[in-house]
Amino acid sequence: MLHLKWKDAPTLRTVKCVHTNASKYLVSNVLTVGQQYEVKNETEEFIFVIDNTGKVGGFYKEYFEEL
Repeated sequence: MLHLKWKDAPTLRTVKCVHTNASKYLVSNVLTVGQQYEVKNETEEFIFVIDNTGKVGGFYKEYFEEL
């Protein structure tokens, strides 16, 4: 259950949210366009960041750009 320790893990890098236009899920409640987020973990398809709720959430990489 490593995902329980991600919030306290060191930040891998910082990314910036570029859009919240999700086709299936409501992403605009937890991400803000233009805000920077700390990446805690990453897979091939998803980035796990600390979102606006203060918890670690997994999102598609298409919502972010590298800084």
